[in-house]
Amino acid sequence: MTFLRSILATRAPAAVILIRLMVGAVFLSEGIQKFLFPGALGVGRFIKIGIPAPQVLAPFVGVVEIGCGSLILLGLLTRPASILLIIDMLVAIATTKVPVLMESGFWKMAHEARTDFAMLLGSVFLLIVGSGRWGFDATLAGHTGPNDG
Repeated sequence: MTFLRSILATRAPAAVILIRLMVGAVFLSEGIQKFLFPGALGVGRFIKIGIPAPQVLAPFVGVVEIGCGSLILLGLLTRPASILLIIDMLVAIATTKVPVLMESGFWKMAHEARTDFAMLLGSVFLLIVGSGRWGFDATLAGHTGPNDG
């Protein structure tokens, strides 16, 4: 099995599309909003939370979220896209939720981090199982039916 085929291979059921729709749509939407509302969600937000080089990193993160969110929605290169989104979420949690934990405690952080944790775990899930049968990865890897490996 080639390296690319092993990345694309999936035995996951077609129902994985539900997770792909949630994860992909949220990341796609958040990435677009970084450009639509740069003061609140893009460069301005990155400046507020102390991210270095915010004029470079905010658009970079927006492009990653748009690109990887789109790939997840299509079920194309799902695992590599998931890795980038996991990194995205770990940085988001470290820079925005850990300070809330330190200042306001666990329950305030848990409330504010619910979407972050859902996106992190959804991305980890997709990294583990792949796109499922209703994704381009399965087609490219040569899976044609429910019993294909």
